[in-house]
Amino acid sequence: MSQDTIKSPALAAVIGSPVRHSLSPTIHNAAFRHTGLDWLFVVWDVPSGLAEDALQAMKTFNLAGLSVTMPHKTAVAEAVDQLSPEAGKLNAVNCVARQGDQLVGHNTDGAGFVASLKADADFNPEGKSCFVAGAGGAGRAVILALAQAGAARVGIMNRTPAKAQAAADLAGEAAEIADAEAADADAIGNFDLVVNATPVGMPHFAGQTPFPTTGLHAKQLVVDLIYQPWETPLLKAARAKGIAALNGFGMLVHQAGVAFELWTGIPAPVEAMTAAVSSKITVNSDQQPHL
Repeated sequence: MSQDTIKSPALAAVIGSPVRHSLSPTIHNAAFRHTGLDWLFVVWDVPSGLAEDALQAMKTFNLAGLSVTMPHKTAVAEAVDQLSPEAGKLNAVNCVARQGDQLVGHNTDGAGFVASLKADADFNPEGKSCFVAGAGGAGRAVILALAQAGAARVGIMNRTPAKAQAAADLAGEAAEIADAEAADADAIGNFDLVVNATPVGMPHFAGQTPFPTTGLHAKQLVVDLIYQPWETPLLKAARAKGIAALNGFGMLVHQAGVAFELWTGIPAPVEAMTAAVSSKITVNSDQQPHL
């Protein structure tokens, strides 16, 4: 994107359904203001099945960028002109950027996760042993990113063996599949990083944790990708043991930061983006906002 294009007024949007509670406008409009860009970020509620129409509208109205949330991530991956390597491996797109007259689909979740580890916990996955519970969209992005960041081991736990194997394929030789029915607390204690990418920990799970916590110890970093509620039972148990623990808020902001940089070519003002969205997060809310 040229400097003249960056300085010109521009429009970006998020598509999804439902998408009214999206935090993306708060995050990105704060970034635009902070960097002096005359850009505006808006919400487009696009029903399921109309992702291709939304991409055509992006071309027609010359949108500078598009964020993508449920239920469109796979449909957009199948409809863009090109895919980044990560989006291709995941078959899921959460960000569309322009490259000339081409629309390129990206997946920024994994890069955002790794960036949040480094920024918020000074943790570099290279050479480390990492455990991920969950092999859905977020879990797969995290597993791929950890492997690409040079993790020595990526343990994967999922109650559906086929999903666990598909996620393991993303991590290559670093992958290890754990038995979800016999999750061993001591085995989980053998990892440097422990990540929950399942919904277990949200209010309707009534205080459950995704795996036993008795083997967790203070030399580990524990991350729960849930950020509503702000402190899940897993994070509470970890902190009670003196373990460094993060929720998914950092990943939320940093994945948006990666998208901002793809659209503009400008380093993302992460502190300004964090400050803006912090006021929108209700610490005790039961609802997980959309990105």
